[in-house]
Parts: sequence; structure tokens; C-alpha cells
Amino acid sequence: MYLYIKALHIIFIVTWFAGLFYMPRLMIYNTEAGQQPEPARGILRSQFGIMMKRLWFGITWPSAVLTLIMGGWTLWSGGWLNNFGQHSWLHIKLTFVIFLYAYHYSLHVLLRQQLAGTFRYSSQQLRIWNEVATIFLIAIVMLVTVKQNMSVVWGLTGLVLFVVVLMSAIRIYRLIRQKAERNRLRDGI
Repeated sequence: MYLYIKALHIIFIVTWFAGLFYMPRLMIYNTEAGQQPEPARGILRSQFGIMMKRLWFGITWPSAVLTLIMGGWTLWSGGWLNNFGQHSWLHIKLTFVIFLYAYHYSLHVLLRQQLAGTFRYSSQQLRIWNEVATIFLIAIVMLVTVKQNMSVVWGLTGLVLFVVVLMSAIRIYRLIRQKAERNRLRDGI
């Protein structure tokens, strides 16, 4: 039974992360729709609002809850709670999971704001926030896969390097977009 529960846990993690990856992207598009003239702005924001609600309440929230239930069940049925103190990797992983749920909640707050017509963050800021789920995914998967064989120093160094590369890629993408926008304006397109 343990392996079936573990499989369900992994399946719900995948669907949860699908929502965590796509929700900020929809928020970016919704924010950028504000640059469109009416009636396009209203039409786009209405459509993005529908898409965000369906994704968040139909897939992401249920998957987050089922991930938590199946994860707790996996800990219990797999005997992980009996020798919990012996697995430092598990403590670190669960800490990342707690922060991941905090990130999930932060997206919930952003969703509520956008649905209410409040746009506090630029599309660039949302692009950066969009990558937080990727960082959590890499950290958690590495911990679960490598477990005790992972050096804390090398693990943290790798994670920091990944974040630096990711932020550099976001910055480069931003510069490319700005250059393309300047060219469009210059060419009158």
C-alpha cells in the first residue's frame, strides 16, 4: 500500500507544480493586458481572470491539499516518523516544503489582488517570482533523490549557482524584450 500512496503523492506534486508554474505566467499576462487599449484590456483581463480561477481552485489548491495528505500518509505508512530524528535530509526537505506552501499562499494573495483589479507588481517582478517554484522543485527533488549522500555545502552552492544563472537569464530576457520594444517603436510598428 505504501508504494501506491507514494505514487499518488508524486502525482499530486506534479499537478500542484503545474499550477504553481502556470499561475504566475497568467498573472504576468493579466498585468501586461493593462497596457492594451479598451476594449482589448477588459476582454483580456476577463478571460485571464476565468483562466486563473479555474487553474487555482480547480487544480492547484486541490493538488496542494492532496499532496499534503498523501505526503503525511507516506511519512506515516513508510515508517519515516519512527526514526524521524535520524534523517537530516528529511528535516531540510520538510523545511523547503513549508516554504513552498508559503509561496503557494503568496500566489493566492496575488490572485485575490488581481481579481480585485489591484496590480501591485510589474510583469518583470512577477517573472522573477515565477521562478521561485523552480528553485523549490530542484532543492526538494535533489534532497529526496540524493538523501544522506548530499553534502550540505555542495547542495547549497549548487542551489545558489542555479539561482544566479536563473536571475541572469531573466535579466537577459528583459534586456532583449526592451531592445525589441525600442526597435518596434523606432520602426513605428
